[in-house]
Amino acid sequence: MIILTGVAGSGKSMQGKMFADEHGYAWISTGEILRVLVTGKRRHEMLAGKLLDDSEMITILDTVLNLIDADQEFVLDGFPRTIPQGEWLLDQIHKKRFRLTAVVNLDADESEVKRRLIARGRRDDTEEAIAERFKEYREVTLPILEYFKKEGVSVYSIDASQSPREVHDDILKHLG
Repeated sequence: MIILTGVAGSGKSMQGKMFADEHGYAWISTGEILRVLVTGKRRHEMLAGKLLDDSEMITILDTVLNLIDADQEFVLDGFPRTIPQGEWLLDQIHKKRFRLTAVVNLDADESEVKRRLIARGRRDDTEEAIAERFKEYREVTLPILEYFKKEGVSVYSIDASQSPREVHDDILKHLG
């Protein structure tokens, strides 16, 4: 498993799909899964930039991960986003359910991300939602990178403000 992390708009989906297609890997995007499966009040909260709670997110992802061949490499885009999610995932790895190859963090500055998200024009890409995503990312998601490093996981940070091709080339330098 190769984990792609980064704030919304950093290019995770583009890079995840490109890398997975190039190598014949499955690409599992939690954002895409949530846009399909989450409804009602939780969907409105999600569209406002709020994360699902850990137990909801783990339950959804656990169900999806049961559908794939875990013996094959795959790209996991957008999970984990909290320390408890990271702990759950590392527990699954320690139990030999999955192998973790590396974590790739796409690091992008707020002004570049805002420009990208406004340009893509999705309904949930409002200035307020973008600000909330950045706040959540800094406070909740970034600490996962340090947690993974302490657990001995290879973590690579890539400058996501580069062109998509340059970002992809940097990922390939680390993952081949």
